Amino acid sequence: MADELGIREKKEQDPNAWYTEIVTKAELIDYTEVSGCYILRPKAQYIWDTIRTVMDARLKERGVKNASFPLLIPERLLKTEEEHVEGFTPEVAWVTHAGETLLPERLAIRPTSETIMYPAYAKWIRSHKNLPLKLNQWCSVVRWEFKHPMPFLRSREFLWQEGHTAFATQQEAEEEAMDILIGVYKYVYEELLAVPCIAGIKTLREKFAGATHSLSCECYLPIGKAVQGCTSHYLGTNFAKAFNITYTAEDQQTHHVHQNSWGFSTRAIGVTVMMHSDNKGLILPPRVAQNRLCILPVFGKVVDGKSSNADVIEYCETLAEMLREHDPIVDSREQHTFGFRIADAELSGVPLRLDVGPKEMVEGKVTLVRRDTGVKESVFVRDLVAYIPQVLDSIHSNLFARAKAVLDGAIVEEHASVERIAALVAEGKIVLTPYDGDGATDDMIRETTGGKTLCIPFGKHPEAGAVCVFSGKPARHVVYIGKSL
Repeated sequence: MADELGIREKKEQDPNAWYTEIVTKAELIDYTEVSGCYILRPKAQYIWDTIRTVMDARLKERGVKNASFPLLIPERLLKTEEEHVEGFTPEVAWVTHAGETLLPERLAIRPTSETIMYPAYAKWIRSHKNLPLKLNQWCSVVRWEFKHPMPFLRSREFLWQEGHTAFATQQEAEEEAMDILIGVYKYVYEELLAVPCIAGIKTLREKFAGATHSLSCECYLPIGKAVQGCTSHYLGTNFAKAFNITYTAEDQQTHHVHQNSWGFSTRAIGVTVMMHSDNKGLILPPRVAQNRLCILPVFGKVVDGKSSNADVIEYCETLAEMLREHDPIVDSREQHTFGFRIADAELSGVPLRLDVGPKEMVEGKVTLVRRDTGVKESVFVRDLVAYIPQVLDSIHSNLFARAKAVLDGAIVEEHASVERIAALVAEGKIVLTPYDGDGATDDMIRETTGGKTLCIPFGKHPEAGAVCVFSGKPARHVVYIGKSL
């Protein structure tokens, strides 16, 4: 648990400084000598490992297998697909020397793996019998963004998974791209992290470089900005043509495969922290909390330099053993006051606290305290094993409901004028408005609102005769516009 106590910054006053305090004092990250590259401490690694375990199982249910591909990509391969390399060039970090020797060809440090994986796909796929090919890898990538880095949310090196799949038909590929977004990614955000998402299709200006179209889950942070939570891309035959990935069909005709790529990163940890935490410290959804319980002995007096608290400590240790499936912490540090230890538990983000003193021992009870609401209740020890999972589920549901209320409260439908939309975006709102779908309109939106298009939501359509207020052209879609982290 944290050594240096207290969050000085306020979420509502300086959210960036507050966030930095949270992730460091709650022991999620530590800094290194390289800007934008962070150490994930055990608590953060546990969150990522939990995401990985759940996601890996759901991917395997879909026939996806894990593999590992090289970190370094020869420059000629990175440049194979023109739009792809143009989109990533500003973020690529290069290896140019081996010791003092200049390499004959620059090697890109993996920003994403299409161009190192697809030459192998071209060798492995020959016949329709080789399809579908569904591979995923868990790895780190480097994207040398020049914006100010923020732990998890905008890191230069980060952990992620990236799936790369190949199909015989466009329909199969597009169905999978949607299933990954909704059935895997949105599921993880909502069922593990208690974070609601807006799911939709990216506009042409915002799609992945080299994709035919991109799908995304957009998250809204209580600082008035959206963040792209994850993406799933239908690549069409763009990379298949660039890398000559073909198969022979049953009719003996040769066709290019249809491909997808999709990815989910440790950015999700930052979204979770920013969404749920408060001015007391970290709040973690119970399903990703390494320690779901903190048991605090309530101490009495010290007489002649000796503690009279051995019995209550022993009792708390017995409770911890009984509740070991929740990985409880017993904070029996007698040198610290009860108030100090409460504050430490709140800073550290433990979802539930059990306070136990001599009175509770006699009564066979504990005082149970929720981190999300601070509500206290007295519970019989005999009921704890059955009751605690119910409370943890209630905490998850409450965190999701609170976050959903924040998201819903930020969304405004507006089509009166550009000026009105710009004013709403400046207030930190997400504006839903009719949209013509043209890339040039995206540029106008950036220039006039200070925000950008987030996504075209699934299942929402413009009213008959609706007009895009930015271009004056007939609206083909509705789009969310907002500030983005």
